[in-house]
Amino acid sequence: MTGGIGSGKSTVASLLAAHGANIVDVDALGRAVIAPGGRAEAAVVAEFGDGVLTTDGTIDRPALARVVFGHPDGLARLEAISHPAINEELTEVVGAFPGDAIVVYDMAILVESNLGRGDPAHHYSHVLVVEAPLELRIARAVARGMNEADARARAASQATDEQRRAVADLVVRNDADVAALEANVAEAWATIRSWAPA
Repeated sequence: MTGGIGSGKSTVASLLAAHGANIVDVDALGRAVIAPGGRAEAAVVAEFGDGVLTTDGTIDRPALARVVFGHPDGLARLEAISHPAINEELTEVVGAFPGDAIVVYDMAILVESNLGRGDPAHHYSHVLVVEAPLELRIARAVARGMNEADARARAASQATDEQRRAVADLVVRNDADVAALEANVAEAWATIRSWAPA
């Protein structure tokens, strides 16, 4: 499952979990691999230097984001380190689920990356896109405490709606109220269940 910043992926993930999906938050795994002791922490510090560290020596994610999202080569350098580590984490996490589990990768940058495709045994089979208009997504990100300029920079660094739709097997609209979203997710869940035997 993917969607742009502020599209409501986390809300859709919660609704899918209530239906019985096993949600794997790929963004959380991305944070874990650069956390103290994480698979990619030392390599990220070696690549980007002490300027991305807090006073206690841990990676300062906002400082790292400023370096990365303002510079396309910085993002590529970070992904070259973090994405293999995230794929290793995904393999471990998904391998722990029962064989008949329906697993949903909640992943902001599905289109832009090879995340979730590193291990053939745990490769995703279908793509669900959560969609909402850009200005609504920016407003949601700002309401969550993000600076508007940062939200726009993050949105600009992500795939476009057209690029996400091009890989989508299913689109869930999230541009109305909660009741409408719940109905859209219930319909999507029926489709996802129909995919499960495959």
